[in-house]
Amino acid sequence: MSNSKSVLANSTVTRDVREFDIKTDNIYESIVIISKRANQIANNLKEELHGKLAEFASSNDNLEEIFENREQIEISKHYERMPKPSLIAIDEFLNDKVYYRNPAKEQN
Repeated sequence: MSNSKSVLANSTVTRDVREFDIKTDNIYESIVIISKRANQIANNLKEELHGKLAEFASSNDNLEEIFENREQIEISKHYERMPKPSLIAIDEFLNDKVYYRNPAKEQN
């Protein structure tokens, strides 16, 4: 997942709200699509991070044996530097990389 996200900005970008309205003709529907996709991305990243950090978990609960693991710190820093899920979702939505449908509109 991290290969395509490296070109996105890591901070907030001012956007024209009318860009979101173009694809669905409803700004609120567009925001819902973006927020649901951002939640999916956040969950995927969380599972991926926990999977990588689980490799470093120790079965000992002794505080004296806890030490700084350089690889674990580097993995954590990598995920902290990644763009936020909302920025990724907005980029995917604006570049037509998100599939969405509205069953209510399909019935009419």
